[in-house]
Amino acid sequence: MPTFLVQFSYTAEGTRGLLKEGGTKRREAVEKLITSLGGKLKEFYYCFGEYDGIAVIEGKDLVSQAAASLIITSTGLVNLKSTLLLSPEEMDQATKVTAPYRPPGQ
Repeated sequence: MPTFLVQFSYTAEGTRGLLKEGGTKRREAVEKLITSLGGKLKEFYYCFGEYDGIAVIEGKDLVSQAAASLIITSTGLVNLKSTLLLSPEEMDQATKVTAPYRPPGQ
């Protein structure tokens, strides 16, 4: 199952919804969506800074994660940035792969 770091920011209208419902209700809504698509919400936090919060999601597959992103952003109330994460073991596997490559200009 691919793992993603999802950073999210609310629009002004989305923030009004957050104020009305509270943070746990938003987490429950995201968890319900991800679970319905065969994934798992591993972490969900609100934060200060460029983004209003982050989530760590184990998606069923790339298509399911893309669907979740489309469903959420289509509301116009939340902006997302998703980053595919690799485990240290997956990086170990990547370091063992070789392939021919010619650098630019050489």
